Amino acid sequence: MSETKVSRRTFLRYLLGTGALAAAGGVGVGLAHGAQAALARTDEPKARYALIIDTTKCVGCGACVRACNIRNHLPEGKSYVHIVQKGDAKQPWFMPVQCQHCADAPCARVCPTRATYHHESGVVLINEKLCVGCKYCEVACPYQARTFDEERGVVDKCWLCLDWVSEGKDPACVQSCVLGARIFGRLDDPTSEVAQLVASGKAKPLHPEFGTHPAVLHYIIEG
Repeated sequence: MSETKVSRRTFLRYLLGTGALAAAGGVGVGLAHGAQAALARTDEPKARYALIIDTTKCVGCGACVRACNIRNHLPEGKSYVHIVQKGDAKQPWFMPVQCQHCADAPCARVCPTRATYHHESGVVLINEKLCVGCKYCEVACPYQARTFDEERGVVDKCWLCLDWVSEGKDPACVQSCVLGARIFGRLDDPTSEVAQLVASGKAKPLHPEFGTHPAVLHYIIEG
């Protein structure tokens, strides 16, 4: 363990000394169970999937959070999903927030080792073998979607349960939502519910003013 820590410190000192961190664009996941090997890198992401969260149906029950934690073996207090309460005490509504899998991802731009990358589907992933735990991505993410794994020394986030998705299954959070507030499908199928909702303009990206162009996550705010 000590050799790993020294190696990381040495590597970061090297990057600082050569200016590589500045070149990475300034100062925003680890994959479980060996799934990482089958997930290819691409420099030209083309999102094929969409996860739509209908806030008019979400009651903030936290089932998606628990399902995600169980699926990813996350320790208590850590989660890839956090639920933000909106409105007021009389009329609250809930917005689950997680990695938006941005087409222009700040986390990827600042990663000095290119550990954060786009999968060919448009999903943003982490190669944990390249992650040095510098947390630059955590700082750069405007959606606060990153969490640091102290034991492994890497920064994690939602990876859309991509191994399940590639088998035609839904992500764990979608499977757990009994109220149907989470809708998942393929954007390249114009007959799919997600493609139609996005095309209609009813489902929209979160915080378009950030300029990150969320490629997978969309939200229905009003019925």
